[in-house]
Amino acid sequence: MPAQERRFGDWLTAANAVSLARLVAAPYSLMVALDERWLLASVIFVGAVGSDMLDGYLARRAGKESALGGLLDHSADAIYVTLTLWALAHTGVIPGFLPFLIGCAFLQYVLDSRAMTGKPLRTSRLGRYNGIAYFVLVGVIVIRNALGAEWLPEDAIWLFGLVLLTTTFLSMFERLHAMMNPGSAPLYASWWRRLRGGRDT
Repeated sequence: MPAQERRFGDWLTAANAVSLARLVAAPYSLMVALDERWLLASVIFVGAVGSDMLDGYLARRAGKESALGGLLDHSADAIYVTLTLWALAHTGVIPGFLPFLIGCAFLQYVLDSRAMTGKPLRTSRLGRYNGIAYFVLVGVIVIRNALGAEWLPEDAIWLFGLVLLTTTFLSMFERLHAMMNPGSAPLYASWWRRLRGGRDT
């Protein structure tokens, strides 16, 4: 089999199909959030979280982990949270600049990793925590609205969004520092050690 056909066949995996489904669902999440159909937005959110857990499991189980598969997985995550948070920003519940900054951070992540050339994505600890927190923010808002949970004040959600705005900027600055200083220690390494009680990471 020609190498080109083998490379194409490597993309035809169950894990990549799950990631692609999440990517396709992202514009629908945008539309239903703009229409304030919160129950449907919550269903899409649960599906997005479930698929994010499933695609990695399927790839590992089948031994089909690849740099391009990882790029598809992370792209689906980034596009889903960016589009959904962009819609939610229109309701005024989160800072409007946050979705734009998330998109910029992901673009920097891909370019720095040279992922389009087939190299694996270069993750950072702060970036991973941010990625989880973006999903948490989406889930808190859409599920709160679906349930009509007035006990959770919008000011608290706005503050959470503001914290994520700050940590996203810090993550971008950390990656820029690493790009300009190859081989240097992670910019916030000492912070992580203090948070872990002085133990090495």
